[in-house]
Amino acid sequence: MSMRSLVAITLAILAFGGLAMAAGGTRVAHPALGRTATTEDVAAWDVSIGPDGKGLPPGRGTAETGEAVYLAKCVGCHGEKGAGKPNDRLAGGRETLASDQPAVKTVGSYWPYATTIFDYVRRAMPINEPKSLTHDEVYAVVAYLLKINGIISDGEIIDAQSLPRIKMPNREGFVPFARGQ
Repeated sequence: MSMRSLVAITLAILAFGGLAMAAGGTRVAHPALGRTATTEDVAAWDVSIGPDGKGLPPGRGTAETGEAVYLAKCVGCHGEKGAGKPNDRLAGGRETLASDQPAVKTVGSYWPYATTIFDYVRRAMPINEPKSLTHDEVYAVVAYLLKINGIISDGEIIDAQSLPRIKMPNREGFVPFARGQ
C-alpha cells in the first residue's frame, strides 16, 4: 500500500470517527440528524407548489417591482436581463423549442409551469440566502422573469390566481409521469 493511500484511509477513519463522536456526544443544532422531525419542522419545508397552484401563498407582484428585486439580489449570478452564462441563463432560447431537446434551457424555453418557477425561487433563491425573499418579492421576480421571456406584458399582476393560468411555451414539451405506477 502506498503512503498516499495510507494517509487517505487514516484521514477518512478520523473524519468518520469524529462524526460518530459528535452524533453520540452533545447535540448539534444543524442538521439535527438522529432526532424525530416535529410537525413544525416538516411544515417549514412542506411548501411544494404544483401546476394547479394549490398552496400558493397570498401576495402579488409586477415585473417592474420584480426588476428592482432582481437587480438587488439576482443579477450577480444571472446577469443583466437573465443573460447569465453558461448555466445561470434565465431568458431566451425559445427558438430552440422546435427541436426535440431545447438547446437553451431557460424559464422561457424549458420550464413547463409558471408555478414551478415560483416554487423554485421561493425555496432556493438567492443562492446565498435561500428562503429569504418575501412572497411579494417572489411573485415580483417571477413576473420579471416571465416578462423578459415575452410571456407576460408590462403591468400584469402576478398572484395566486393569475400564476397557474399562465401557459408556458414548453408546457406540452414534457412526457407526463404517472406517480405510483
